[in-house]
Amino acid sequence: MTETHDFSAREDRTLPAVVYALYIVGLTHGLTIIIGLIMAYACRNTAGPIMYSHYTFQIRTFWLSIGLFLVGAAIAFWGGIFSLILVGLPFLWLGLTICGLTWAWFLVRSILGVIALAREEPYPRPYAWMF
Repeated sequence: MTETHDFSAREDRTLPAVVYALYIVGLTHGLTIIIGLIMAYACRNTAGPIMYSHYTFQIRTFWLSIGLFLVGAAIAFWGGIFSLILVGLPFLWLGLTICGLTWAWFLVRSILGVIALAREEPYPRPYAWMF
């Protein structure tokens, strides 16, 4: 008689949950986001398919937010410089708005990831830009 095991029934959700928590807490200061990114990279290759999708989603969320934030910061920087002659004020506000929306986008993506993790589901579209 052969014995079969269902190894894919449940995957450990602890570390992806820790990464999501580090991401959300890091929105106040940034340091724990870096720690969460390192953890996601370290754990992704040994994870099962469900948790792999979460780690991929977390890594992409970080890099996409960095890109968006840098665009907003650059626009705000140059807008700040040119605001001395009042031409740059709209660009300053645009850059700050982009940075604020990036912060909110990062938060929403992290919360949606937590919801999918709590349901023990893979993240549906880990490579998508939006949600």
